[in-house]
Amino acid sequence: MTDTIPESWRSALKPALASPEARRLGGWLKAEESAGKVVYPPRGQRLAALALTPLDAVRCVILGQDPYHGPGQAHGLAFSVQHGVRPPPSLVNIYKELEADLGLPRPVTGDLSKWARQGVLLLNNTLTVEAGQAGSHAGRGWDAITDAAVAAVAERDVPTVFILWGSHAKKKASRVPALGRASHHLIVASAHPSPLSAHNGFFGSRPFSRANAFLEANGRGAIDWSL
Repeated sequence: MTDTIPESWRSALKPALASPEARRLGGWLKAEESAGKVVYPPRGQRLAALALTPLDAVRCVILGQDPYHGPGQAHGLAFSVQHGVRPPPSLVNIYKELEADLGLPRPVTGDLSKWARQGVLLLNNTLTVEAGQAGSHAGRGWDAITDAAVAAVAERDVPTVFILWGSHAKKKASRVPALGRASHHLIVASAHPSPLSAHNGFFGSRPFSRANAFLEANGRGAIDWSL
């Protein structure tokens, strides 16, 4: 992996990092890059979700699938692109729902770092991808690490919101026993915001207001979703 696990996550992720899957992942990534393949996001940004949102600060989890595979897009946060990069279609739809739900103007930037710094863990299931090859790093070992991260959040006694967009996110949540058992969390599930499925239940799902209502009711404070 080469990127350093942030301090707040090390204890929770230690068993997963010692797993055969994670060990193979590190060697495989190194071999892919040595062979000249371009991997996104670049080194130093692959664990940005964990770095910007310490474990004890997580108030909400939004699960994604894998990073954007175009140049200059992925920077380690699910659904986010770097400032100055045109927001992809799924993010545009997220912004449409944000406007409809909270009345906030659609952001100009696609960078969701402000959310991450407020305790929104923007975690992809797979944290790397080959340039131009969506899903190319799925099943290579990231699951063990990101499942452990979701489990670490779910196992806390602190009420937390889990936003699940699409079948992939729902399947990931189902792999975490602690999330299935925990009655003190809020799960907000809907269709994925992609243009192919957004009209099948994503639009109108009001994830942002529902998350804030739950967090405020449990003394955790509302998230400022404006960007």
